[in-house]
Amino acid sequence: MSAAHSTGTSAGNGADLIGVDLVGLDEDLGATSADVIRVLADRIAATGRAASGDTLAADAIKREASVGTGVPGGIAIPHARSTSVTTPTLAFTRLARKVPFGAPDGDADVVFMIAVPDGADKDHLTVLSTLARALIRDDFTAALRAAASPQEIVDLVDREVSGEVAAAGVGTGGRASSPSTTAAAGSDTHVVDSDTSAAGGRRKVIVGVTACPTGIAHTYMAADALVAAAQRAGAEMHVETQGSSQVEPLDPALIARADAVVFAVDVDVRDRSRFAGKPLVSGPVKRGVDEPDAMIAEALRAADDPKAARVSGSAAEAGTSTAKDEHFGQSLKRWLLTGVSYMIPFVAGGGLLIALGFLLSGYGIALTHGSDGVNNAVWALQHYTLVDLPPQGLGYYLGAAAFEIGSVSLGFLVAALAGYIAYAIADRPGIAPGFVAGSIAVFMNAGFLGGLVGGLIAGAAAYWIGRIPTWRWLRGLMPVVIIPLFASIIASGLMLLVLGGPIAWVMTELTAWLNSLSGASAVLLGIILGLMMAFDLGGPVNKVAYAFAVAGLGAGSATNVVPFEIMAAVMAAGMVPPLALALASTVLYRNGFTKPERENGKAAWLLGASFISEGAIPFAAADPLRVIPASMVGAAVTGAISMAAGVTSRAPHGGIFVFFAIGGIGMFILAIVTGTIVSALVLVALKKWVRRAPAATDAGAAQAASAGETVGQRAPVAV
Repeated sequence: MSAAHSTGTSAGNGADLIGVDLVGLDEDLGATSADVIRVLADRIAATGRAASGDTLAADAIKREASVGTGVPGGIAIPHARSTSVTTPTLAFTRLARKVPFGAPDGDADVVFMIAVPDGADKDHLTVLSTLARALIRDDFTAALRAAASPQEIVDLVDREVSGEVAAAGVGTGGRASSPSTTAAAGSDTHVVDSDTSAAGGRRKVIVGVTACPTGIAHTYMAADALVAAAQRAGAEMHVETQGSSQVEPLDPALIARADAVVFAVDVDVRDRSRFAGKPLVSGPVKRGVDEPDAMIAEALRAADDPKAARVSGSAAEAGTSTAKDEHFGQSLKRWLLTGVSYMIPFVAGGGLLIALGFLLSGYGIALTHGSDGVNNAVWALQHYTLVDLPPQGLGYYLGAAAFEIGSVSLGFLVAALAGYIAYAIADRPGIAPGFVAGSIAVFMNAGFLGGLVGGLIAGAAAYWIGRIPTWRWLRGLMPVVIIPLFASIIASGLMLLVLGGPIAWVMTELTAWLNSLSGASAVLLGIILGLMMAFDLGGPVNKVAYAFAVAGLGAGSATNVVPFEIMAAVMAAGMVPPLALALASTVLYRNGFTKPERENGKAAWLLGASFISEGAIPFAAADPLRVIPASMVGAAVTGAISMAAGVTSRAPHGGIFVFFAIGGIGMFILAIVTGTIVSALVLVALKKWVRRAPAATDAGAAQAASAGETVGQRAPVAV
């Protein structure tokens, strides 16, 4: 490796983002993107700009695994927003051996790594966005390739981010540059001047939104690329970049006269209803960088096509991907998980209030009223005030109140599940039909399964109705009157007249089967749930187990505690991986872990105790073939013990801190401790006696790092 990288300080006024110690020229950093990212992350850490190169690398590799950061022209921009970064930083390498970063036109030889702290200010983010825009200009990338020393790279970056390049008029001949493109740093509206567009006739007007999870690089690169593509096509283009710097919304009058809309996004579009009724072209933000001309061409065709997909309150195309980018199975998973994620607050609040009621008033508060009405919460609340307390005292009275509020909150569970499944499919017009269909499912005793089916039908109906061509004067009524009305009739009618009865029968049989679980069958279920929770640390398999447990909580009762037992087993098993890694790295085998891993291990104690599996992700990303199997073994043991002991949890999250919601807290703790010790011992044994295979580890690291969310909680945003 012939690295031309040396120490030095940053030059120019580029916000001290880069120095010659962060620049390497004509070097071989390995064959994969992960290899390159690790070297650059270590360089950043070596300058004191990141506390841990390993943690920064893991965050950047996780981002890379979700969507490659390569862009046309042999450029790659790996980037991460990481808690380990202390100062916004750029690292640069010009590679002697090209490396694949997922660009459509081939491998990359020019790589900029952007490292951003979680709390980076908007001025720094604007500067980084400016640099990202420059990387789609041929003149800037050519200068990077021609630079003879690290100092020249630093000077180029400093001039770019300080505005000297724009002032000098550079950028008129590049791939995505144009003298008529106004895209000032920090401005979030990009416009092509009308006098430089095609002459003759009325020019088509296109508006658009670009957005990515971090809003640092791809958001702005896609905007500039689309603006330049529209100019080449003779159209007028205005783009709202919903990035990390200040968002300047498009003028409503401009949206009103637009002929088509382009969404190049990886996250939800803010205030999407502003674009209702407009022909729509939608795709991932990376497509806006890689294929801007194709997206503009599609938008121009859609503007003249009365059958084109349109943005409305029910336009599912305005989400994060299009049908050709996401197959039905992926869409179905996204819809269901959206419903579950919005349902969790109802479950969490209601479950914890009920548990608090039990703590204050005893389990008898859940029984139907007896001869004297003492154990009936509603009776107690109706007949006593704080002045005239029941014989049991103030604690009992407050417990009755907490129980009643919690019961009402849990009553929304199925309706919320259905409503937000429909919302995921059809946006806001799907919410009302979904809630009504979910309420009908409750009325028919169809339970959470009825809510799933009702939500899917309501969302599909709202989506379909929203695509029906209508007169312009009627479009304003579609999302607020027409779609909710007819979608409710379709979904709730089917549930009430056709589907509710059969689904209720299925739910009855499922409940009976779960209640029949005992002995070996209950232990087996606990093992399966434990394995699923630790398999991918927040990936699809983990989500299925967690969603199954949370959705079942609504069916739990004093006479049917199996759903509470399943929730306890899932939560206990999910706590094991971070706790086991904390034990192994800080107590049992400190020499087997790097210093950053030992620091992560200290934090993992609290994360694991809180049922936040993120504490295990840095370890799994670095060594998945030993960390994940060890975690699965311990989690399976914990799940088995929890189910065998009949431990229950009325809370879907919180770990040991919701102890008052746990029935059988002693066995709950014993199950977690046992699984933690088993996992830690297995991991230590694997580290001592199983040799690590580099190639396999690299592949596994990317897979482990790509796990999206941890149990019951969204993972930190990685750029």
